[in-house]
Amino acid sequence: MPLTALAEGESAQFRLDGELTIFHAAELKDVLLAALGEGGGPPLTIDLSGVDELDTAGVQLLLLAKREAARHGRALAYSGHSPAVISVLELLDLAGTLGDPVLIPNASR
Repeated sequence: MPLTALAEGESAQFRLDGELTIFHAAELKDVLLAALGEGGGPPLTIDLSGVDELDTAGVQLLLLAKREAARHGRALAYSGHSPAVISVLELLDLAGTLGDPVLIPNASR
């Protein structure tokens, strides 16, 4: 579950790839919290388009990162929600809780 830095500057951009599950949550927690830094910084965006599996441990990590970013006065947004991420957010009714726009594809016709 790599967290790849895409850009720094006026905003920091990262991308998560692979499984965001209990098997990787502990190692990713330290990486995510380090990316948030201490005491402010430019807005941070994490692209979730490469996440191919998400479980409740991964959801807890996404919520923790949001809370910690707010505590440090830093904006954190998730973008590019993969179908796996959208499915879990819909199941748990958490899209509004994360506060990021989620593009939900049209149902098959």
